[in-house]
Amino acid sequence: METTEIRNLEVLKKLATRSFQTLKPVPDNSKAYIAQIKVSNYVELGGLITDLLKLCILALDPETPKIAEKNNEPVNVGLILETVLQLFPLEEMEFLSDFGEVVGE
Repeated sequence: METTEIRNLEVLKKLATRSFQTLKPVPDNSKAYIAQIKVSNYVELGGLITDLLKLCILALDPETPKIAEKNNEPVNVGLILETVLQLFPLEEMEFLSDFGEVVGE
């Protein structure tokens, strides 16, 4: 390999080590990964799961008797979007940008 290629490979390895943060390999199975979300407590986790279910039910059938009215609580779309943001692979996107610079794309 040429010196530039070796240097680029080393840079890419460092970038990959720093960047791939969203998925963690499962210790006992190299073909599976874990994506984690952060919640304050079980109440927040329960609320998130409940809101995800409500949103899915309403998406399937908007004419369903108002789920939000039944529980007297609207769907917390902000919490759902916050969770999606936690799962968004931002570090990996930065890696792709850096990768493009290294390979000249």
